[in-house]
Amino acid sequence: MPRFGATIRTSMRQCAAMRNMPSMARAATPLTSALLSKRWNSTEKLASPDAADVMRLDRLRNIGISAHIDSGKTTVTERILYYTGRIKEIHEVRGRDNVGATMDWMELEREKGITIQSAATYAQWGETNLNIIDTPGHVDFTIEVERALRVLDGAVLVLCSVSGVQSQTITVDRQMRRYDVPRISFINKMDRAGANPKRIIEQIRTKLKMPAAALQVPIGAEDSFEGVVDILSNQAIYNRGARGEDIVYGKVPEHLVEAVSEAREELVAMLAEVDDEIGEMFIEDTEPTVDELHAAVRRATIARKFTPVLMGSAIKDKGIQALLDAVVRYMPKSTEVQNTMLDIKNYEKEVAVVPYSNQPFVGLAFKLEEGKYGQLTYIRVYQGRLEKGQFAYHVKSGKKVKIARLARMHSNSMEDIDSVGAGEICALFGIDCASGDTFTDGSTQYSMSTMFVPDPVISLSLTPKEKNTTNFSKALNRFQKEDPTFRVHIDEESNQTIISGMGELHLDIYVERMRREYNVDCVTGKPQVAFRETASVKATFSYTHKKQTGGAGQFGRVEGYIEPIESGEHADKPHEFVNRVMGGTIPAQYISACQKGFMDGMREGFMVGHPIVGVRMVLEDGAAHSVDSSELAFRLATFYAFSEAFKATKPRILEPIMTVEVSAPIEFQGNVLGTINKRKGIIVDTESQEDYCSVVAEVPLNNMFGYSTELRSGTQGKGEFSMEYKRHAPVYPEVQEELIKEHQKKLAEKK
Repeated sequence: MPRFGATIRTSMRQCAAMRNMPSMARAATPLTSALLSKRWNSTEKLASPDAADVMRLDRLRNIGISAHIDSGKTTVTERILYYTGRIKEIHEVRGRDNVGATMDWMELEREKGITIQSAATYAQWGETNLNIIDTPGHVDFTIEVERALRVLDGAVLVLCSVSGVQSQTITVDRQMRRYDVPRISFINKMDRAGANPKRIIEQIRTKLKMPAAALQVPIGAEDSFEGVVDILSNQAIYNRGARGEDIVYGKVPEHLVEAVSEAREELVAMLAEVDDEIGEMFIEDTEPTVDELHAAVRRATIARKFTPVLMGSAIKDKGIQALLDAVVRYMPKSTEVQNTMLDIKNYEKEVAVVPYSNQPFVGLAFKLEEGKYGQLTYIRVYQGRLEKGQFAYHVKSGKKVKIARLARMHSNSMEDIDSVGAGEICALFGIDCASGDTFTDGSTQYSMSTMFVPDPVISLSLTPKEKNTTNFSKALNRFQKEDPTFRVHIDEESNQTIISGMGELHLDIYVERMRREYNVDCVTGKPQVAFRETASVKATFSYTHKKQTGGAGQFGRVEGYIEPIESGEHADKPHEFVNRVMGGTIPAQYISACQKGFMDGMREGFMVGHPIVGVRMVLEDGAAHSVDSSELAFRLATFYAFSEAFKATKPRILEPIMTVEVSAPIEFQGNVLGTINKRKGIIVDTESQEDYCSVVAEVPLNNMFGYSTELRSGTQGKGEFSMEYKRHAPVYPEVQEELIKEHQKKLAEKK
């Protein structure tokens, strides 16, 4: 029996003892019942669906391809489309033939060799229909991953065989957990120098905290990578033909027999920890059959307790067909996913989605694009059927809209269709809505929960070179509608247009798109970091607002204190207002005005003019006048009280701290560490991988401008880096003084 057995058997016997208890003794508690009815419990009562619809849904998979930048997602997707017969030729990212990969259809994507927008397509593998969304890997475009995972049932997490788990991999993992999306892990670039799949699997277990085991053993590696051995079927798999389209099965090479046996034992041991049936067999020393192992992998994957790991090289056309087989075999059907919606008529009570086409229509608009035929709206149909010519109701506005045209997307091209059933992804034309809006057929008032939208971390002033151009405002309005992380506002003091986003590249892309798509050349100002202000100690206030102008005046007195909210105490609340007024000293109708005054004070800080966060205001007492008190009086009283008290809290300026991951050849490790130290970064982790090194650090965003140029010059163009927002943290005292002086200088210049 497996040599791993001794390490697990004791705990497994304890589990077995519980399983052998009388059923009454181990009956499900209300808590366990609630947990079991989470997203993956598909045993809800369902209306009798049509047999043809059930068969269609059994043969449908909605998957996303996600990863860190440059892991090969788009290359993997290109091979999937080729092997499924969706495209006739393979084109590469940044291809020399000037065509480019199918899913990177934007001109900017092909120039820069990165994915900027998620692109949807569909394909067929055997009898199974696949809806596929290829997502960006750069952290600046993380909203594209966010909204794709919101509507998908499963995902393929692509990892580089050398770099492994990187910063954006961790972000994607967090997004998958947020939306309860199971994943298959695919170790790509097995032909690359330094490929080490065992180390990558260990990183999945330790860095992503996800139990993982290989379903394949590589035949060779780096330049000698030839194919893989399927551990379950015990067969060698080779890709032959001009583009790897011919699959050849063979015997396991002699030198890999022992490695395959060990890998199988490791897989069984890992499954025994996460699957009850394999666990029982493991204790009883019973060898599971191939079918039992397949079933266990599927159960554990769908329950998000385990990720199966496959490997290959997309650029060398190896391992993709086996990945497709795994998607069909292990990814959930739409009917196995328990989604919920909110019943607006019934106090937003949660209602389970019934994922069949004979139900009332409910769909979620998750992505918008401006096309040549008007706004293109991507919709995931959760239940019911959507047909061309029918009317749909926009839940938020209550408006009735006619579905004039329905299409199935293939990158930037489309195929007109007459109807789509539950579980499908389609596109509508000419519908006015925002990303995250719900549509129904009017018979219900259900709303789907929307996706998480991160806050911007960087801003730029933007001025068109030519004045009075209507295209400038048109472009900004369109981009805001398409991308919830792209924000625009007018600075009240300077009257400049300020754009905000997730990073320098994010904003650069939009500035370039304005030039290309709207013929608007713009001048950008110096990047502005999204600083915040906060209190560090408690401070009391007692303020009386009194104003007499003849007739009824203004009077309001407020007393209480403000204090910092401890980090982690209210992670989702950047501020809090607490009413502790007793005895009606402040009439109840004025309490909301006091809260508005507090919010007015939080909107703009008193040191550098940035918003205030992490402050709790507690209103304890006050006084009112029967004639002169009003909502305005108490709003102003609270605002002035807050501004006075905040100055007494020893306020601090917070700056965004970024997690920066740099990879470069090992000989430049000293240079990389030097550049990070120079920018006041804190080294979190370093890792050497034969001829490459990886450095993870936390660096203030304000110090990261121009780092790309410095890194390239210090590593002979061989270094690359990515960064992601981590948290806001206090700046150094000398930096705070400098920022305050700069702000005061700007105010003086404006006067």
